[in-house]
Amino acid sequence: MTDHPSTYKAEDSHRPGIQWDDRAFLHHVGDGGGLLDGAKSIRDGTFADLIRHIMMLPEENRSDYYIQKAGDRKFTYDEVAALYNRSDFPAKE
Repeated sequence: MTDHPSTYKAEDSHRPGIQWDDRAFLHHVGDGGGLLDGAKSIRDGTFADLIRHIMMLPEENRSDYYIQKAGDRKFTYDEVAALYNRSDFPAKE
């Protein structure tokens, strides 16, 4: 799981495409965000694992959650579903 890109000699500082193995956090919509946002996460793991987790929930509950990853980027259920249905979404290992 990647946390930060290498800055040694500026190698591997940008990888094109979606970084499925980036560290990510699952949050409940409306958890307030703020200074202690990281402590409010429900679970953490790779971006791909959390996408799989949301998609295993009952359909009526999926929109109650979002994923936060690299740079505080938040992915809502609609974005999560679109990523899950991509042809390059990684198969479960």
